[in-house]
Amino acid sequence: MVDPDLQDIQATLAGDGAAYGRLVRRHQEAVTKRMWRFVRDPQRLEELVHDVFVEAYVSLKGFRGEAPFTHWLSRIATRVGYHYWKKRDTAVKDMPLQDWDALAGEEEASAMEASEAAQVLHDMLGQLPPRDRLVLTLMYLEELSVAQVAEQTGWSVALVKVQAFRARKKLKALIDKANKEHGHRAVFFTETQP
Repeated sequence: MVDPDLQDIQATLAGDGAAYGRLVRRHQEAVTKRMWRFVRDPQRLEELVHDVFVEAYVSLKGFRGEAPFTHWLSRIATRVGYHYWKKRDTAVKDMPLQDWDALAGEEEASAMEASEAAQVLHDMLGQLPPRDRLVLTLMYLEELSVAQVAEQTGWSVALVKVQAFRARKKLKALIDKANKEHGHRAVFFTETQP
């Protein structure tokens, strides 16, 4: 059976614009889910998804077909998200956490809507440097293994492990600081480290 991605890539490289449109439609949902990890603003999300597909189009000649197209596209999406974080962090430092009153007690925290908890987590991760945020996002939100994170980022396995250790330590310090300032515990963050 012929891989439809490979067919559409070859057709795109031959000048068929409709073929690239099929690639975009086939992978747009997965790319959008990946980019949601990097930004929660719907307008900016749309821009980042667009950026991923533009970068993929420009780089398409470099696709060797050694791995599935979706893996190659995931690497591009990770790179685009990481660059977005780096650029944003140079403009904005120490973003304030939103709505810490929602964490006033253990009962309220356990009853917190999943979307609210996800937003608080996103805001908390937003206070970390981009490299720390990236490794934690890939390992814990995307549930990638250390080897997969190394593949996605282009880092060595050892660097991923060190970066993850340091990032968890920084995140724990942020959580402890927030708990101290707000007089309660953010129970939806686990303290166990895999």
